[in-house]
Amino acid sequence: MIEIENVGKSFTLHNQGGAVIPVMAGATLRVAPGECVALTGASGAGKSTLMRMIYGNYRAAAGRIAVGGVEVTGAEARQIIALRRHTLGYVSQFLRVVPRVPTIEVVAEPLLMVGESAEAARARAAELLTRLNIPETLWGLSPTTFSGGEQQRVNIARGFAHAYPALLLDEPTASLDPVNRAVVLGLIEAAKARGAAIIGIFHDAGARAQVCEREVDVSAFAVRAA
Repeated sequence: MIEIENVGKSFTLHNQGGAVIPVMAGATLRVAPGECVALTGASGAGKSTLMRMIYGNYRAAAGRIAVGGVEVTGAEARQIIALRRHTLGYVSQFLRVVPRVPTIEVVAEPLLMVGESAEAARARAAELLTRLNIPETLWGLSPTTFSGGEQQRVNIARGFAHAYPALLLDEPTASLDPVNRAVVLGLIEAAKARGAAIIGIFHDAGARAQVCEREVDVSAFAVRAA
């Protein structure tokens, strides 16, 4: 479902004379349906960089990335948009939404974008917000006014609203209390059970051990100065 072959990445520092800094080379990874793989390695090893290349935010300098048969490397913008809409979900650490949009609409939006009825989308959103202990009194408010923990849970609800065949999870249990942590791990396990291929960054070792089949140390792909 997710295929990464010999991927490399470098950054060009345009404000420093166009210096090119290579940061990753030879990254290779395959994730099968129903499998969750954890990216590990010290801070700065390239975990987030690899996730952003898979999602199409960063363009790989070398190699091949494919998700569900869609070639991400070299894809046109419309192909990336379609991939994100139907196939590849991404739960980041930070909620980025249009201000003043009610929380229930924020969570329902991914379903509306794939053609679900408004009634069905809102029902699924309500189910997830309830499971993640967001009080119903807040559903009509913009999540931009919420606490950090509440925003994180709204982000998780939005990421799991549609049954994406592939998921990228960036610290989905960070800073959660034990009750909500257990809910999120349950959502991950349910996604695996329906066949989702998942790549995640989990600094929570217990969560990683519970939901991940294996770990890949991204440090092995880092380019080190001579």
